[in-house]
Amino acid sequence: MKTLNLLRPIGKFLLPLLVSLILLVALWYGFLKLYPQVGLVGKSPGDVWKYLVTGPTSDTARRVIFDEMRITLRDALIGFGSGLGAALVVAAAFIGIPAVAQAFMPVAMLLRSVPLVAITPIIVLVFGRGLLGVTVMAAIVVFFPALVMIMTGLRSAPRQATELVVAYGGSNWTAMRMVAIPAALPSVFAAARISVPGALIGALLGEWLGSGTGLGAGLIRAIPTFQYNRLWASIALVTVVSVFAYAVVGVLENLVLARFAPQQSRE
Repeated sequence: MKTLNLLRPIGKFLLPLLVSLILLVALWYGFLKLYPQVGLVGKSPGDVWKYLVTGPTSDTARRVIFDEMRITLRDALIGFGSGLGAALVVAAAFIGIPAVAQAFMPVAMLLRSVPLVAITPIIVLVFGRGLLGVTVMAAIVVFFPALVMIMTGLRSAPRQATELVVAYGGSNWTAMRMVAIPAALPSVFAAARISVPGALIGALLGEWLGSGTGLGAGLIRAIPTFQYNRLWASIALVTVVSVFAYAVVGVLENLVLARFAPQQSRE
């Protein structure tokens, strides 16, 4: 019974994702039918499947795209971990020391309003065109939305429980560890789910404008060389990987909340 109760919310989470993928494929076909003039450059899901799986050059195509995808996943994973970890630390500092939040939160929001493309030359100049520069861009995309969501979660901690910990001699940091962080778990996982596709987008942008490697650079190279099968296959692969990573985080969310904060488990 306990296992069934755990699997039910996971199933409720995964089913809409599966439906979304099916609708996405249907919209893809519908778009190409509605706009036949795109047929010169547009490729259907069937074309992508043939290019990657059943076509005469599918082995070579798969190897090239998957090699680029591995680089992009590495960049995105490092950027995701760095950005989310930094957001957790900074959010805790902002909540624990309100003066720090008052001083630096406006600066953080100002930086967030600057388009990443505009500051990419500075990032490349400071951090270089290699792995570090790309992951910094991915981390920036992750950091700011995660910071706001995690701070909101930390502030939602029950005031009575926090005051009780302090009344028994605990410090504000102890109250945060025992009360605020468990209360913020749903917000942390929501930030993580949103950050997964963001990290991939940041990595692709960094590879396009910075390193010249990975799937981001491969997408740009495919356009002037008229490799439209490769272009659409790369986009489809990124979409599937984003949905899969989002689903993994969602499943972990259900498992962790069921274990550590059952009263806050997703319905």
